[in-house]
Amino acid sequence: MKEFPKLKNKLILAPMHKITNIAFRILCKEYGASLTSTELLSANAIAKKNKAVLELAKTDEKEKPVTAQIFGQNTENLVKAGKILEKNFDIIDLNLGCPSKKIMAQGSGGALLKRKNKIKEIIKELVKNIKVPVSVKIRSGFDRDINAVEISKICEKSKASAIIIHARTVEQGYSGKADWQIIKKIKQAVEIPVIGNGDIFAREDAKDMLEQTNCDYIMIGRAAIGNPFIFKQINEFLKGKLVEQNKQDKIKDFFKYIKLCKKYKIFSIVDAKLKAQEFTKGLAGSSKLRKKLNTVKTWEEIEKVMKEL
Repeated sequence: MKEFPKLKNKLILAPMHKITNIAFRILCKEYGASLTSTELLSANAIAKKNKAVLELAKTDEKEKPVTAQIFGQNTENLVKAGKILEKNFDIIDLNLGCPSKKIMAQGSGGALLKRKNKIKEIIKELVKNIKVPVSVKIRSGFDRDINAVEISKICEKSKASAIIIHARTVEQGYSGKADWQIIKKIKQAVEIPVIGNGDIFAREDAKDMLEQTNCDYIMIGRAAIGNPFIFKQINEFLKGKLVEQNKQDKIKDFFKYIKLCKKYKIFSIVDAKLKAQEFTKGLAGSSKLRKKLNTVKTWEEIEKVMKEL
């Protein structure tokens, strides 16, 4: 088993569809995320060297350590993808929890929680054939049958380097409340690092999860959307300090994000409009801004609207 790297702090950025591109990851890294991750990547597409998916796996030395998260159920393609990605990434994370119907229809993501032998096979082959650590992201169970502790033990026995546990079932999706007791039980059951995920919306939540579950690290997802500053806020809070961000700094972060998108050639008007809304959510004047953004068609117009705010 390859050892999971020792991270500089407790905070990890979760993989998120259409959110965790290289520009956003670098911004989160600058604010104190100790580890970041690509969005969920199709192992089948990477194995076939699909250009669009390989574009999503763009990375840079400055964001290390960084994870590539993959999904699939074809073991051969998962290994092929792992071998391609290990050249640029420090960890390969296998997704066994995604609740997307499209992904589960392929027998991947959360659907694999029902197939213990297949999980064993995939992890063993990945660990045997790639040089970097393999982590596994799971859910507390597929449905009411909560089997996360059993799955975690299987992953550890198969030589996975870390367990990331989103403490909801696959059927729950993102609704209801995350059951942090599951994280605590997994931490007590395995010796490899355990990363807790689910319902970290504010700095107090982060402290509570660490204290209640004794997990090694915490993963922050939705609370970071449009708010990479949350990593600094939580890190400082864990040291006993309170820091806030003002409106001007939030808008500056948006422009910094756009600058990074242009640098890495991933800029698009659709994404710029979406991020303008995300980075200004909750600010005075943001509802007016959303109406204006619905009508704009160029970057110059988006820039003008943001500067007026």
